[in-house]
Amino acid sequence: MTGIPDSADVVIVGGGFYGACLALFYRSAASDVVLLEARDDLLTRASYVNQARIHTGFHYPRSFVTAMRSLALHRRFRDDFAEAVVDDFTMLYAIAASGSKVTPQRFERAGRGEAALFAEDRVAAVFHCAEHGFNAVALRRVLRDRLAQAGVIVATGSEVTATEPGDGGVTVRLQGAAIRAPVVINATYGQFAGQSGAPVRVPLKYEMAEVALIDPPRELAGLGVTVMDGPFFSTMPSPPLSAYSLTHVRYTPHYAWTSGETRPERGARSQARHMLQDAARYLPCLAKAAPRGSLYETKTVLLRNEGDDGRPILLDRDPDCLGLMTVLGGKLDNIYDLFEALAAQGGVAARADLRYLSPAAARAVTA
Repeated sequence: MTGIPDSADVVIVGGGFYGACLALFYRSAASDVVLLEARDDLLTRASYVNQARIHTGFHYPRSFVTAMRSLALHRRFRDDFAEAVVDDFTMLYAIAASGSKVTPQRFERAGRGEAALFAEDRVAAVFHCAEHGFNAVALRRVLRDRLAQAGVIVATGSEVTATEPGDGGVTVRLQGAAIRAPVVINATYGQFAGQSGAPVRVPLKYEMAEVALIDPPRELAGLGVTVMDGPFFSTMPSPPLSAYSLTHVRYTPHYAWTSGETRPERGARSQARHMLQDAARYLPCLAKAAPRGSLYETKTVLLRNEGDDGRPILLDRDPDCLGLMTVLGGKLDNIYDLFEALAAQGGVAARADLRYLSPAAARAVTA
């Protein structure tokens, strides 16, 4: 742990996608910004262990607000992080013939050849959807470069043990070090809640989630597939791993707990074969897929949105110390909504812009 100053203008705890972007956002209006990450590199947890999908709204048919925000914001993400966008595959959404919470009416149908991949008795319709993915390793590289160019102090291997509000600021304590700042943001995807002076007062649900990795059959080359909307599955390319990811509504979650509860002391035995067996009932060619292993990570959602598709931004400000905040977002491109919410709060965020995040914004500032 080196290079951590005694004080800064802004400290961000958590070096995932949100934490890195927040550091760049605040750096446009503050001289000294420090990003703290417990692991040895950035974007190694939830920003890496996911299906790497840039949502355009099709995945959230039961939340109009989330679907519309996805449609609007994915273009900004695609433009700002073009180096990490993966668009060399076609995304198919299939509506299950039985057990689905949505109907086929709003989608554009796929061609016959693609529809023929599915079990006719289990799938009512198949649709082309304009949806891309992202390469998490490429995204990490882009953010590392931008943080360095912006002059943000990045301290990996720096685990925060506590935050202590005080007069005029917050002290962030680490093993063998401490840093004080008037603005401190917990961007650890809810992982730090309850372990510090920055508890989240909004109830959260945590799930131990498994993302299985498979070698896909040749029939799926250039395709991604999601079966909607119920106890079904999704599989799509995972470029950094030269594999396909596979998740399943029934088998991806292993166990869950809520904020205020103690995390169960349980291991996670892979359920990848169960995922494949059930998925093959809808997409028979998956019977030829070979499991490659699995990635595991804690997924965090707002408890109030457990039963719907809503993925709103959480911005929780400590009433006793307005400079101490916790943020939680459900999707990568929600970051733009978070910037607006922070700016509306006033202070240094109201003066911030996207010059270090967006090539277009950088050109506008220098024009």
